[in-house]
Amino acid sequence: MAAKQNPITVLDILARKGSAERLVMVTAYDATFAALFDPMVDAVLVGDSLGMVVQGHKTTLPVTLEQMVYHTAAVSRGLSRAHLVADLPFMSYQVSAEEALVAAGKLVKEGGAHAVKLEGGACVVPQIQKIVGAGIPVMGHIGLTPQSVHQMGGFRVQGLKPDAARLLVEDARKLAAAGCYALVLESIPRDLAYDITTAVQIPTIGIGAGPNCDGQVLVSYDLLGLNPQFKPKFLKQYANLHDIIQAAVAAFADDVKAGIFPSEAHSFGVGPKPLQPAEPQPCTPLYSCGD
Repeated sequence: MAAKQNPITVLDILARKGSAERLVMVTAYDATFAALFDPMVDAVLVGDSLGMVVQGHKTTLPVTLEQMVYHTAAVSRGLSRAHLVADLPFMSYQVSAEEALVAAGKLVKEGGAHAVKLEGGACVVPQIQKIVGAGIPVMGHIGLTPQSVHQMGGFRVQGLKPDAARLLVEDARKLAAAGCYALVLESIPRDLAYDITTAVQIPTIGIGAGPNCDGQVLVSYDLLGLNPQFKPKFLKQYANLHDIIQAAVAAFADDVKAGIFPSEAHSFGVGPKPLQPAEPQPCTPLYSCGD
C-alpha cells in the first residue's frame, strides 16, 4: 500500500518556483470529480468558469459568491491531498478591500478553500493586501481576465502590443509585491509569459500562455472533451468523454426500451410473502343489557 501523501500547502507551491517539476492545476466543481483528480494534481481550482461549463451562461459574470461557496464546499469534501483554490466571483471584491476580505473569508470558512484567486493588476493591490493581511493566501490572475470580457471586447489574446506587454509585467511585479503566492497568466504570448515568469519570484501558472510558466491549468471539462465544439488554440483534449457518455446513455436507453434492463441480475430476490390479515372475530360485550 502506497504511503499517504501530505496535503499540498502554499509553501509547497512556492517551492516549485523555477523547479523542473511543473505545477499541475485543474478545475473541479463537485466532490466526484475532485476525488478523481486529487491523486494526480497539485492544485484544484473551483473556477467561476462553472458559470459557463456548469450553468450554461455565455460568460462568468452571473456567478454569485453563494454559488462559489457551495461548489467549493462540495469540492473540498472530495479532496485529501490537492491544494484548493477558489475564485472570487465578479463584484465580490471590486467595490472595496473590506468587501473582498469578507468574500474571501466565506470561501475559506464556509467553503473550505485553502486560498482564493482574483483577477486584475495594480487596481486590485489594496484588496490583495487586505486579504493576505488577514491570513488568507491569494493567487493573482492577469492577461485575459474573463470577468472583464466586455471591456476587452471578447475573449482575446492580451499583451500583443509593447505597451500592453510592459503593463502586464509591471502588474505581475505589483501583485507579487502585494503578497500573491502564485500568478495565473491567461492568453498571452509565450515570450511575454517567459518575461513575467522571470520577473517575479512566485510561480506562474499558464493557460494559453505557452510552455515557459512554472505550471499549467486547464478547465477539466475542456481537457476531458465534454464539449467537442470548444477548441481554442491553447487547448489539448486528452479524452473524448462527450462521445463516450452519449454512447453509454444511448445503450442504456436501448436496453430499457427493449426490456433488457433491468435483468434478473439487476433485480432483488423474492422476499417473504406478506402476512395475511387475521379473520375478524365477533366482538363479545362485557355486559349484557339485562345486567
